[in-house]
Amino acid sequence: MRDLLKFFVLTYAVTWGCFITVAAAIPANTALGYSLVLLGAYAPSFVAVLLTALREKENGIRALLRHVIQWDVGARWYVFAAFYIVAVKLAVALLLRASTGQWPRFGTTPWYVIPLAVAFSTPFQAGEEIGWRGYALPRLADSIGLRWASILLGVIWAVWHLPQFFIREGDTYGQPFLVFALQVIAISVALAWLWNGTRGSLLLPMLLHSAVNNSKDIVPSGTPSASDTFGVHASPVAWLTLVLLWIGAVYFLARMPGTLRAGVGERRC
Repeated sequence: MRDLLKFFVLTYAVTWGCFITVAAAIPANTALGYSLVLLGAYAPSFVAVLLTALREKENGIRALLRHVIQWDVGARWYVFAAFYIVAVKLAVALLLRASTGQWPRFGTTPWYVIPLAVAFSTPFQAGEEIGWRGYALPRLADSIGLRWASILLGVIWAVWHLPQFFIREGDTYGQPFLVFALQVIAISVALAWLWNGTRGSLLLPMLLHSAVNNSKDIVPSGTPSASDTFGVHASPVAWLTLVLLWIGAVYFLARMPGTLRAGVGERRC
């Protein structure tokens, strides 16, 4: 577990150092601010590759990175990764329509742009997924089991985002962090289920991660001009999204095996 602790400490140090600097002193819409945001966002994978290189050398790096291009999985996994969050958001809209008689606010991005954005963004999710699902998840799962690992990693991953809620140029500025964190934990469970079901592929979690980032505003959860980061005054869309994500998470937890599938997470602490 020592390597895993090093990973979390170094990742937080780099990310929080960058994000807090941007929140406090350097606007994210400047060249330096944007560069710091990118460095902070990609810190999980930078740290994972560094620690792997120090401990396992070139062979370890190859073993870690080959999962990024592990594409030969069943088509159903691609469908799930691409459309899970879309299904959740559309279900939220239908439930609100049925219960209130009114449709919620929909996003303004044309629907045909979203698949292009998801496809374009997917490779960039390697900046997080090599670290979270490639390095940390198999080591946690080996120690405490996949179910608890998916939840614990979700907590760590959620809190890692906290400084972003103080970056004025970001879309999470002032939004209720608790609701966001609970959603992230549920998404972490879905990502772990997907990762294990595809024998450790990182490409499919990267696709789901990209779909979450680029499809979540089909039905936006954010409250305009929010300023209550540590409160619970979220929109009905946010709360209902949270409920549906956790219904999914409970299902995935029930379907997860007690041990990892063969061929998943070869590298251990």
